[in-house]
Amino acid sequence: MSGKLKPKDFFPDFKLQDHTGKFRILSSFTKQSEADKRYGFKDGYPLIVVFYRGFFCPRDQQQFRMLVEFQKELNVNFCNLISISTDESKVSAAFRSGLGANWTFFSDTQRKLIKQLDILDETEGEYAYTALPITYVLKPDLEIYNVYNGWYFVGRPTLEELRQDLRAIMSKMDYYSYEAYNTEHVKKIRIPQQVWSQNNSEDSEPATHKGIIESFDIKTGNGYINATDIPELIFFNFTAIPGEGYRTIKQGIRVTFELIKTHTGVSARNITEL
Repeated sequence: MSGKLKPKDFFPDFKLQDHTGKFRILSSFTKQSEADKRYGFKDGYPLIVVFYRGFFCPRDQQQFRMLVEFQKELNVNFCNLISISTDESKVSAAFRSGLGANWTFFSDTQRKLIKQLDILDETEGEYAYTALPITYVLKPDLEIYNVYNGWYFVGRPTLEELRQDLRAIMSKMDYYSYEAYNTEHVKKIRIPQQVWSQNNSEDSEPATHKGIIESFDIKTGNGYINATDIPELIFFNFTAIPGEGYRTIKQGIRVTFELIKTHTGVSARNITEL
């Protein structure tokens, strides 16, 4: 038994409990980022879904040690990986912590999803009544791009195979090319460094607003400002902070900023600490 779903089928948009006990929906891992929406992109990101037998399986342990090495590459590529087993959430959390993994571990203790996919191990061996170790690579719309049956360990995907799958999917997405970012619209939000060296404030409102940094994600370089005179949170990319290289700013810092208005919403520009 190797499962009902094949490439070009659509994976079910399930809702399961993660390692923290929170229920989450699969499609939340493939959706476009807030920055992508501001830039005008419509495509999301691919997702790797790994079913495993459990924390006790030495083959799963070996596979996950490999994936831990891959997770840094996934992070900078803005792609996600999730894993699913029949283990309880607390057990998954402990396994995750011991591995040093930062991706989400789901628990299908009732075997509902595993049975729906027809990947329940019904042998009488040591792994009976657990998930078959199958890896699915999904497109952003949850269409299956590739399936790896890891009943034998050699059937599990190598990191290079996963890399090639992700490249093939992403190369067809609207955000993939350099040209997609080299547009006047995107450069109003993702501001080129030379703009600051030229002291060019074109396209921004002359009025200066005040606010407090509500949040800043150092991984993505995006954040929000809670403005004193504007009811909505104002989005910004780190390039809205004048300077060179990668700039960061801490939550709670008081700032002044200018406002950029585009067809995808408002964003901050020329962010300066008070």
